[in-house]
Amino acid sequence: MICCRSGFTLRASAFALLVASALPVVAQEKPGGIVAIGGSITEIIFALGASDRLIARDTTSNYPAEAQALPDVGYMRALSPEGVLSVDPQMIISEDGAGPLETINVLEAANIPFITVPDAYSAEGIIAKINAVGQAIGEPEKATQLAGDLTVRLDAVVQTARQDAGQEPKKVLFILSTQGGRIMASGQNTAASAMIEMAGAQNAAVGFDGYKPMTDEAVISAAPDAILMMEREGDHNSTVADLLALPVIASTPAGETGAVIRMDGLYLLGFGPRTADAVSDLSAALYGS
Repeated sequence: MICCRSGFTLRASAFALLVASALPVVAQEKPGGIVAIGGSITEIIFALGASDRLIARDTTSNYPAEAQALPDVGYMRALSPEGVLSVDPQMIISEDGAGPLETINVLEAANIPFITVPDAYSAEGIIAKINAVGQAIGEPEKATQLAGDLTVRLDAVVQTARQDAGQEPKKVLFILSTQGGRIMASGQNTAASAMIEMAGAQNAAVGFDGYKPMTDEAVISAAPDAILMMEREGDHNSTVADLLALPVIASTPAGETGAVIRMDGLYLLGFGPRTADAVSDLSAALYGS
C-alpha cells in the first residue's frame, strides 16, 4: 500500500493509478525538506537529481557516500518521532516496513505528508518504486527515464546470467547470521531469494518463507554450491574463515570448495537503481563470467 498522509490515504487498489497519474502526489509540485527512510528511497532521490531537497535520512541509507553527510534520524524499524521531527521535515518518504507503529502514528498525525512506498522483490517492483518516488517529489519524467534505462539493463543482465548458468544452475544458500552456530537463512519470498534467482541460480533453502533458522540436517540436505552473505559489522558479522569452520558448513559442497560470496547489504538487497549491477556482480561471482 502507498500512503500519503496529509489528510487522505491511497490504498493498494489505487497504486497503479498513482504511478500512472500526471497529478502530483502532494499539492507542492517539487517539495523540499524531504526525509528519506530506507536505503533504496535515498538512492532513487539521488538518481533523480533531487538530492539537494533531502534534509535527513535513516541509518540504512549509506549510498551514495554523499548521503552519509545528512543527519541520521535512526534505523528505519526503530525510529523515534522526536528524531524525525527534529529536522523539521516538509515531507517523509519511506520504504514499507518502517516502524515502530507508534512512531509512524505520531508522524502521520503531525500534518506532514508521509508517503509509504511498497517494496516488491522484482523488476516490476523496482520500476513501480522509482515511479512512485518520482511522482512524490514532482519528477515523473525523470523517473520514467530512470525506470526505462534500468529495465533495459536489468533485462540484459538477467538474460546473460541465465545463459551463464546453463542447464545446471547453482544452488545458493543466503545466510543472514550464524550467531551461536545457528544458521539463519533466507527462504522463499525474500529479497535474497529473488536476487539469487535473477542471477541465474536457485535458492537452496526451500519449504519456508522469510528468514528462519535452519537445522544442521536441513543445511546438509540443501547441499548449497555457494554461500551468500552480507558484508556487515557488529555481532552478526562472521568472517569467511569462521563460517567455513562450522562443521555443518564444512560438510556442504560450498564448504568443501570455499565458495563464499559476500556483498554489501544495500547493494545486494536494496532493489533500487543499482540492482542490475548487483545481479551482474553476483552472477559473475557464481559463474566466473
